[in-house]
Amino acid sequence: MQTLLINIKELLQVRETPIAKVSGAEMAVLPSIKNAFLLIENGIIASFGPMENCPKLNVEIIDATGKIVLPTWCDSHTHIVYAGNREQEFVDRINGLTYEEIANRGGGILNSAKKLNETSEEELYCQSQKRLEEVMQQGTGAVEIKSGYGLTVAGELKMLRVIKKLAENYPIAIKATFLGAHAFPAAYKENHSAYLDLIIDQMLPKIAEEKLADYIDAFLETGYFSVAETERIMEAGKKYGLRAKIHVNQFTAIDGIAACVKHNALSVDHLEIVTDADIEVLKNTETMPVALPSCSYFISIPYTPARQMLNAGLPLALASDFNPGTTPSGNMNFVVATACIKMKMTPEEAINAATLNGAYAMGISDTHGSITKGKKANLIITKPLNSFYEIPYAFGSNLIEQVILNGKSIL
Repeated sequence: MQTLLINIKELLQVRETPIAKVSGAEMAVLPSIKNAFLLIENGIIASFGPMENCPKLNVEIIDATGKIVLPTWCDSHTHIVYAGNREQEFVDRINGLTYEEIANRGGGILNSAKKLNETSEEELYCQSQKRLEEVMQQGTGAVEIKSGYGLTVAGELKMLRVIKKLAENYPIAIKATFLGAHAFPAAYKENHSAYLDLIIDQMLPKIAEEKLADYIDAFLETGYFSVAETERIMEAGKKYGLRAKIHVNQFTAIDGIAACVKHNALSVDHLEIVTDADIEVLKNTETMPVALPSCSYFISIPYTPARQMLNAGLPLALASDFNPGTTPSGNMNFVVATACIKMKMTPEEAINAATLNGAYAMGISDTHGSITKGKKANLIITKPLNSFYEIPYAFGSNLIEQVILNGKSIL
């Protein structure tokens, strides 16, 4: 089956030679072709180029006159699978309570864990599929989904099975991350070692047996998992082939990034607080820094210092952090806009961060994140625009006309 897009006003993120990621000054360059065509064959990008080289074929035609075409967003950090919501905590924050105060009152992650363990697997799937369908319609073509709201053997397995079922039933690429080390359950508040034993000795073997996870994660933060505790989690994950993707430096900097780099973590996520030492340790590594700007927006904490990191030559990815407590949105268009508006990233940098570098942070650079022959035909077709700068500029408008996943239109 073939589909030919013609008269594309501008085709973005064109990479003739495949690359895994872009860093530093490279992130300001977004290769494109104006007045372009793109040919899809059996769900794969088969060819593209200027319209003067467009083949004459008797196939399905999509006329993209006046429209921008770019790869779908690659959202490398979400918690889409959860039960219920935490709207009361939203109001509590408006009334002056901090994230930590809410958590100390039994809110936060433990609140979500209680709801999840009271919810059936079938109902959890039904709630989660609605969120997944929404982000697909908003242009996301690949998504990482974490567990971490079970905090029990049964609860974590339930979440990961739902993630697996979503991956089987939808055309979007999904990576599953085991985040049993998201918070300490109340019963283990004074006995951290026993909860780590539960994760390592009971949860991990069952997860590995059912092949339910691709990565392992921990909330490395003051008041949550220490550097030493997180290192123990990362080492345990390695034994089961689970590379680390770690929450770190959201509220404090406690040398967690150095530990993640030491263990060759695929990504370090949040980074609202970043020191000069953290930047130095990230240089020339395989670890992708990931910023979550809509989390900063929603709970009014600092934004990842993107300019400082890019000026130091680092790469950066953008992700949504879609979760019930601190970021109840998976809209990557808003993420890209917020990165431009609040983090002073250029549109070119933000789109690179949300496509190519996002794919790297999920381990799917070979198949997603750029317009490259042989990659998945996962495309956003915008409404007619003046330029792609309008994507972050008109942050409150829905500028997407069509989303194509694996060569087929879903919107």
